[in-house]
Amino acid sequence: MQANISIENPKVENVWFNQSKIFFDLAQGLTVGAPLHWFPRLAKATDEQRSKWRLIANGLGVHWEEIDEDLSAEGMFTFQKD
Repeated sequence: MQANISIENPKVENVWFNQSKIFFDLAQGLTVGAPLHWFPRLAKATDEQRSKWRLIANGLGVHWEEIDEDLSAEGMFTFQKD
């Protein structure tokens, strides 16, 4: 089952993790998350590597230089339920 949620121009303000998920806090006042296993590079990264992120494209995405990973805010709204 696939679900799509749309937010106009979602922009990331903060990134955080728990043991099994990544979360984006958005400028629109929402927090969205996804399982880490969907992003193998992030899943294998250390906590220190995960903490070294920076916003790209004025908050439309996030980049991790050390592990060469990019995620978009909009992409966090499209997910496939296991």
